[in-house]
Amino acid sequence: MKITRELKTGIVAITVIALFIWGYNYLKGLNLFDSASKTYFTEYSNVEGLNTASIVTLNGLEVGKVIAVKFNKEPNKLGWLIVEFSVETDLEFSKNSIAKIYSASLMGGKSLALVPSYEGEMAKPGDYLLGETEADVITSVSENLKPLFEKVGNAMISADSVLVGINEIMDAKTKANLKSSIAQLNETVSNFNAISKSVNEMVTTNKVKIGNTLTNAELMTNNFAKLSDSLANSNLGTTIKNLEATVNSLNSILANVESGEGTLGKFLKDEEMYNNLTSASKELNELLRDIKLHPKRFVHFSLFGKKEKGYVAEPKVEIEN
Repeated sequence: MKITRELKTGIVAITVIALFIWGYNYLKGLNLFDSASKTYFTEYSNVEGLNTASIVTLNGLEVGKVIAVKFNKEPNKLGWLIVEFSVETDLEFSKNSIAKIYSASLMGGKSLALVPSYEGEMAKPGDYLLGETEADVITSVSENLKPLFEKVGNAMISADSVLVGINEIMDAKTKANLKSSIAQLNETVSNFNAISKSVNEMVTTNKVKIGNTLTNAELMTNNFAKLSDSLANSNLGTTIKNLEATVNSLNSILANVESGEGTLGKFLKDEEMYNNLTSASKELNELLRDIKLHPKRFVHFSLFGKKEKGYVAEPKVEIEN
């Protein structure tokens, strides 16, 4: 069978038209040779570069494509964008799922991630899902660094103010005083170095003496420790208790004397007894004087047995005290 030129031309034209339709839909994100898919919708105030060539992912796996992005014509949502996307038919998720725009790469390409939820009523083709936007890396870094930049700016302003204040304070006189203080500090450091050197030399020279001193101190410490052990092992506690009992007894005796009890207490406190003792002492003194002046009145003896005479009183002699 001979194929005419017209038939060949028709076949070529149909092939070209089919390829054009397939290529156009492919550029829109639709592949006519793919299996059937479900279509869903979501809304955003800003799609941030999402287009019909963007892919739809689920847990990082490509499961669909963005079909169309168009403006919402409802009066209360003017300026909002409606995104239509397709998902493979074997996937099921609820209406509580989220369609999130995220950065697919650092170059700024955007994709749509499906965050599925399996609670509640299952989503059907044509349903609207909640739309969210995830900040890209650059935006996140900028937002996180913004407070830091503000703090750095404030710190720079404060530093500038401090420098201005220092310049105002640092006049010629202040600079001269500062130089003088630094010079004195250098002199002090030099003196300290000299003192340190002298101390080192003294320690080196008297190293043996210092060692002997430390040895003697150690011996004294050991002897003191032995003395402490000896005191601890002795009856020091008993001795202290006995001494305490003696002191208590002495205190009791002194208290009795102070209160006038006993002979010593009466002697110290009883005025009448004191007067009697004083009078007796005075009379005894007079008696002794009388015996000394007139012994014959009190002592009589004879070798031959002479008859004793009666006592004749002599005139009394006044003795001046």
